Amino acid sequence: MKSDEELNEILFQRKDLAIIQSMIPENARVLDLGCGSGRLLKALKVSKHAKVTGVERDQQKLLQCVERGVPCIHSSLDDDLVAFSDNTYDFVILSRTIQAVRRPDLVLGEMLRIGKKGIVSFMNFGHINSRIQLMLGNMPVTRHLPRPWYDTQTIHPATICDFRDLCRKKDIKILREIPLTSRGDYLPQFAKFCPNLFASTCIFVISR
Repeated sequence: MKSDEELNEILFQRKDLAIIQSMIPENARVLDLGCGSGRLLKALKVSKHAKVTGVERDQQKLLQCVERGVPCIHSSLDDDLVAFSDNTYDFVILSRTIQAVRRPDLVLGEMLRIGKKGIVSFMNFGHINSRIQLMLGNMPVTRHLPRPWYDTQTIHPATICDFRDLCRKKDIKILREIPLTSRGDYLPQFAKFCPNLFASTCIFVISR
């Protein structure tokens, strides 16, 4: 068993991943779409004895998953999720990846076909920092969106209100919504009451 310090090194650089990790029960079956280097899955495997699988298209990140002992499939979220059978996972996770897929609506549908519940986190383009930069005539560059418009994988920027609207149109239930702030955010205590303006990131737990 790894020490708390080692788990922190694996996971807790990102607040959304730490919260997602806390939501997963013992021995759950977890699929992480766009799992990156496998930090979250490694923590779930060690701390929750979860049965984990990752999906990642970046070859270098795939190798990092292997080095961490995390099973990972080299695949595209846009084209290859049909290979997964219905209801084979308890949780399907999509953390800070939805903005980079071609059809977020279709990916959400596949998530809830494959798993009983979905957990989605994404950067909120409705955040006040982004609004101010847009008002001044520039595409946003923030702590959570550090790359300029010409060097980013984000092809579908969305706000918290946009995500709620998509769920409503697709008859997806929002079971829980967790707005998050980071150091330097304006009036972080207001994120709970007006997340679309003051939350820089948000986590949604969804189901059919």
